[in-house]
Amino acid sequence: MLYHLFEWFKEQGIKFPGSELFRFISFRVLLAVLLSLFITAFYGKKLIRFLQKKQLGETVRDLGLAGEQTKKGTPTMGGIVIILAIIIPTLLFARLNSVYIILMLIATVWLGIIGFIDDYLKLRAKKIAQQQGVKYKKGDKDGLAGWFKILGQVGLGITVGAVLYFNDDVKIWREYQGVPTKEVISREVNGRTKHFVETKDPITTIPFVKGHEFNYTKLLPAAVREYSWLLYILVVIFIITAVSNGANITDGLDGLATGTSALIGVCLGIFAYASGNFFFADYLNIMYIPGLGELSIFIAAMIGACIGFLWYNSYPAQVFMGDTGSLTLGGIIASIAIIVHKELLIPIFCGVFLVELLSVMIQVSYFKYTKRKFGEGKRIFLMSPLHHHYQKKGYHEAKIVTRFWIITVLCVVLSIVTLKLR
Repeated sequence: MLYHLFEWFKEQGIKFPGSELFRFISFRVLLAVLLSLFITAFYGKKLIRFLQKKQLGETVRDLGLAGEQTKKGTPTMGGIVIILAIIIPTLLFARLNSVYIILMLIATVWLGIIGFIDDYLKLRAKKIAQQQGVKYKKGDKDGLAGWFKILGQVGLGITVGAVLYFNDDVKIWREYQGVPTKEVISREVNGRTKHFVETKDPITTIPFVKGHEFNYTKLLPAAVREYSWLLYILVVIFIITAVSNGANITDGLDGLATGTSALIGVCLGIFAYASGNFFFADYLNIMYIPGLGELSIFIAAMIGACIGFLWYNSYPAQVFMGDTGSLTLGGIIASIAIIVHKELLIPIFCGVFLVELLSVMIQVSYFKYTKRKFGEGKRIFLMSPLHHHYQKKGYHEAKIVTRFWIITVLCVVLSIVTLKLR
């Protein structure tokens, strides 16, 4: 809003000291980080007190894990302040007519509502049990039905995929080697003229490969390539559902999902800024996406919100983000990765989310298989998700979280290296 306000003042001939700084994305990125940090750090404490007053505390199942009973009663639904700390700076400092900003605001609110309803229903079930004098046991049936969450994630996937495929403002510049025509865009780069053409093809980046772009339409026979939009939307649905659930499963230790999401955000911010800047994109030989740099402001707000939330969510946690935060952060990360056309890098920079999700799938599948074959279910891990396996082995919670952060840093660095290593 401030960006548009100063632009309007400029059109009216009204000048304010420092208003020209709002023209620079880097300046607005810094403002977004600082404001999101302030919102989570300052209002986080107020939210904790409010949640404690309303007795909106976490219920802990007896899983035989060290320190689990100390978490009982810790306020949950702290993801509310993360969402606010993302939305408010974005509304203030970003260009609100950017299709990418609009899409990410929709994704944030969309999954935030689903996560909030899920958390609310769980807490409501707990209160009803207390009023009836019944011992409450945390279970999967307390919150939203699993199919309803999946339906919400699928809905978001359809929205993101359809907008990126059909919206006229979503374009990619690709270098053109032929004879210049009306449609060709010419730019002066390092003393020589380069020609580019705009395309809306569903393209993604293949890591570590020299010809590092892949068109999804090549997966289809030539006769049905006009329906490539359907394939693209299905891919988007799968990615958003997988990453969102991966983040949700990872949120099992104090600060684990929050810190991991902040580190992944740094990676995505670099991708967005580089692909949205013509000269950086040309230097790195990556696709230039006009208008994408504006997305850096949203990502900066997300990073600031996560870091600020860590003030209260790090061990020992004073508040949990709940599904309100974890589902939202996972959906945000997946959507941004798709927008910057780096979705094939998700298994690398989201490596922690991936192994956490796979550990659950492997554990459940193997247990069912052995029970059906031998009459008794067996387990591969001491407990799933993977972070609980290490807790069972005697590792301290803080050590597990720190080591998972270190692994994420390595994964993020490797992902950034792919910009030149191919």
